[in-house]
Amino acid sequence: NGRFLARVHGPVSGNVLLRREQYRRADVDATSAEIARSVLIAKLANSRAVLLRAARESNERDTAEALSSAAGELSRAMKGIERQTHLGALRGMEGEAARTYFGVFDRLILAQKDDFYFRERSRRPPLDNMNALLSFIYTLLVHDVVSALEGVGLDPAVGFLHRDRPGRPGLALDIMEEFRPFLADRLALSL
Repeated sequence: NGRFLARVHGPVSGNVLLRREQYRRADVDATSAEIARSVLIAKLANSRAVLLRAARESNERDTAEALSSAAGELSRAMKGIERQTHLGALRGMEGEAARTYFGVFDRLILAQKDDFYFRERSRRPPLDNMNALLSFIYTLLVHDVVSALEGVGLDPAVGFLHRDRPGRPGLALDIMEEFRPFLADRLALSL
């Protein structure tokens, strides 16, 4: 019925001093912004690489130009993010970059275009097959990242870009941002 029943969970591992330092850094806006900036630059660099690869492989000139143009916009966004020190502004810049990336995402879909098309990112609920596939893969990825973070003793709930919210693994969401474009998005496109 979709209700939580139980979980098998081993003991908390890792160093308590590591977790305490994570909490301290998450409480300082400047430190959170510095870490969030690094996360976003890595995400945009990987998003840009996905677009440039698709542009090189494209047989259609207008598609290659659109993908290259979007990659150029992501490069400009990365430079802006490098200079930004305010966490709220970083989130806004990330949102604009995501609109750029997902604005050309449909051009990356090469097969089964009748069933798998992309107009815009939608979630809760996903409004089309491609959004459903992306959400499913992102869910698998976040669970793997949570496991990895717990395995090294970090608290997956205390993030820097994704702030604390009950039930949300903020640090896991932060870490997976870098992996989304080349791991999750490319997998969805390959499927």
